[in-house]
Amino acid sequence: MNTYKHLKFESVDIELKQLNINLQRMITAEHPVLYAAAEQLFSAGGKRIRPIILLIIAKLTSDQGRISNEQKRLAEITEIIHTASLVHDDIIDNCETRRGIETVHSVFTNKIAVLAGDFLFAQSSWYLANLNNSEVVKVISKVITDFAEGEVQQSTKFFDYKISTRDYIEKSFYKTASLMANSCKGVTMLNSNNLKMQNDFYLYGKHLGLAFQIIDDILDIVSSKHTLGKPAGADLKNGNLTAPIIFALEEKPEIIKLINREFQNPEDISKAISLIKSTKGIQKAKDLAMEHIQLAVHIIHKYYSNKDIKDILLVSYYILNRIN
Repeated sequence: MNTYKHLKFESVDIELKQLNINLQRMITAEHPVLYAAAEQLFSAGGKRIRPIILLIIAKLTSDQGRISNEQKRLAEITEIIHTASLVHDDIIDNCETRRGIETVHSVFTNKIAVLAGDFLFAQSSWYLANLNNSEVVKVISKVITDFAEGEVQQSTKFFDYKISTRDYIEKSFYKTASLMANSCKGVTMLNSNNLKMQNDFYLYGKHLGLAFQIIDDILDIVSSKHTLGKPAGADLKNGNLTAPIIFALEEKPEIIKLINREFQNPEDISKAISLIKSTKGIQKAKDLAMEHIQLAVHIIHKYYSNKDIKDILLVSYYILNRIN
């Protein structure tokens, strides 16, 4: 399994290695097809960005610099929830590859993929309940509701060139930033009763999550299938209009014609990408991501200006630098 190929988070390296081992144990299922589907999700690896952030925050907010077993488990739960959401995303978006390998519904069927995603959500809920912390359960459970809200909001805006930046940010919060925000708050709740700190780390996760989604949406335009591990331009093809497109429309209204015919002609996607790249849309989207990174980092500096915060700054800025 992969973490960041060129980065090493020394403060949580041991915990991260154990997390990867634990994830395999936690997704065990008796039925061989269900097990194979769940196993496939983790065999593709992933950057583990969410658990990395949670482990770093857990160590950072602890008086002794120790990470509790409950915090380690929450980091694992968060990754399972994230992976479950990807399975359902891939079905909705009809995405054939993810992280360079075939998606679950491509290997099996849509029905098996739905069940595999449901199985992972159920597993995460079971482990969450076993944290024996009702307040943390409430916080993390909200995430699954937000996923559904985000999918509904996105589906009602497919191929809608009038979508506003505000609509886009709200949908991005539900689909991506909610998990990061609530899990950052949850991991802090497990070792601190400081409500101000809990809420600040919620905001840290929210801004980081929004930046992550914006960068993902830029990558969909500027990267190759080899780099993404899935086809470039997938968002456009599915009618999911993101920040670079929304900003590009201000300069190139002719893209609307392509949107209105839902990119049905074979050359429409490549033509739209070329038009977007000819505008300031990508740079404006990157600037928007940078604003959210700066807001997140400001919160960390507010609390820990005199502590070693190298790793949390590294992971925060790495999100932005994925497109360099």
